[in-house]
Amino acid sequence: MRIGIIGAGQLGQMLGFAARDLGAEVRFVDPADKPPAAVCGKVIQSAFDDPVALIALADTCDVITYEFENVPVEALQHIAGIAPVYPPAAALRHSQDRLDEKRLFNELEIPLPDYHGINSREDMDAAAEKLGLPMVIKTRRFGYDGKGQFVAASTDDLDAAWSELGDQALVAERWVPFDYEVSCIGARSVSGEVAIYPLSRNSHTDGILRTSRSPVDAPELSTKASSFVERLLDHLDYVGVLALELFVVGDELLANEFAPRVHNSGHWSIEGSETSQFENHLRAILDLPLGSTACNGHAGMVNLIGEITETTRALKIGQMHDYGKTARKGRKLGHITVVADTAEERDTQIDRIGRSVT
Repeated sequence: MRIGIIGAGQLGQMLGFAARDLGAEVRFVDPADKPPAAVCGKVIQSAFDDPVALIALADTCDVITYEFENVPVEALQHIAGIAPVYPPAAALRHSQDRLDEKRLFNELEIPLPDYHGINSREDMDAAAEKLGLPMVIKTRRFGYDGKGQFVAASTDDLDAAWSELGDQALVAERWVPFDYEVSCIGARSVSGEVAIYPLSRNSHTDGILRTSRSPVDAPELSTKASSFVERLLDHLDYVGVLALELFVVGDELLANEFAPRVHNSGHWSIEGSETSQFENHLRAILDLPLGSTACNGHAGMVNLIGEITETTRALKIGQMHDYGKTARKGRKLGHITVVADTAEERDTQIDRIGRSVT
C-alpha cells in the first residue's frame, strides 16, 4: 500500500513515520529542497498545485492525503478520479474561507462568536457598530499562527486595520474574553467509524501554539466538544483526522476554527495516546479499524520555536522530536512530549522545558 501526501513538512514526516509502523509506503509532493519528510519517502520536488506532479503522485499511489489546508481545492479535484483523496475537498473548501467556515458552524448549530463580513472600509465601521470594540479582524483566507489578524481596540484602529489588511476579503469577530482554549480532535474512516480524542488545553504566544495538555478534567465540556466534532465529521462525510479549536467561556464552548488535517495540538498523542492522531489518520483513509484514543497517562507537548537550545537538549525530559529544519525566528523546529502519572507531574515537566527554551 502506498500513500501519497501533498506536503512534506513536519506533519508529513510524522505521517510518514506512522505509515512505516503500519507497513505502508509514502510518497510526497513538496517544492522544498530538503523537507523534513524526505527521511520517510521519495519527494517529488514541485509546487503543491503542479498538475503534472500531482498526477504523477496519484498514478503511483493508492490514496492521497495532505498535511496542510492551503492546497488548492481545484488541484485535488484534478486528481480525484485517479486515486481517492481524503479528507474530502468540501471540508478543505470550508476551512479555507473563514466566513464560509462560520456559516457552516451556524448551519450545524455549533456556537461561535458573532461575526461580520468585510469587503469595504464602510463594512469595517458597520462591524464595529454591530460587534462592539475591541474586535478581531481576520483575512478570510491564508491566515495561520496569528498571521493575517488585527485587533481593533478603538475606532482609531480601524483605519490602520484597513491599511494593513484591506486589500483582501476580511471577517470581523466579536472579542471573546475566554477562560482558556481547547481543541477536540476526531477521526472518521471511509466506513464511517468515528474516534474522538480527549480534549487538549492549549496556550498560545503571538498566535503560535506553545503548549498542549491532555486530558482536560472537564467532562461536560468534553461531551459538548465531541458532539460538535461528530456533527462536522458526519455532515462533511469526512475521512481522516479533523481538529476543532474552541474557546472556553465558563461552562460554554465557542468554535474558533477547524483544520481538516492532523493538528499541532495533537502531537502529544504520539507518546500519550494508545493510538496517535497520525496513525488514526492513516487508518481512516485506508479504511482500517481505528485505534483506541485513550490517554496513556497525563500527556503534554511543548513546541520548540525559533531555535532548539543546548539547554533544552540537555534536559532529557520526555521525548524530543527534532524536525531537522534550519533555525529561523518563529519557525516550528520540533516539539517535546511528556507523559506522567499525574497532571501535577506533567505540568512540572512542561514548566521545566518552557524555562529552557527562553
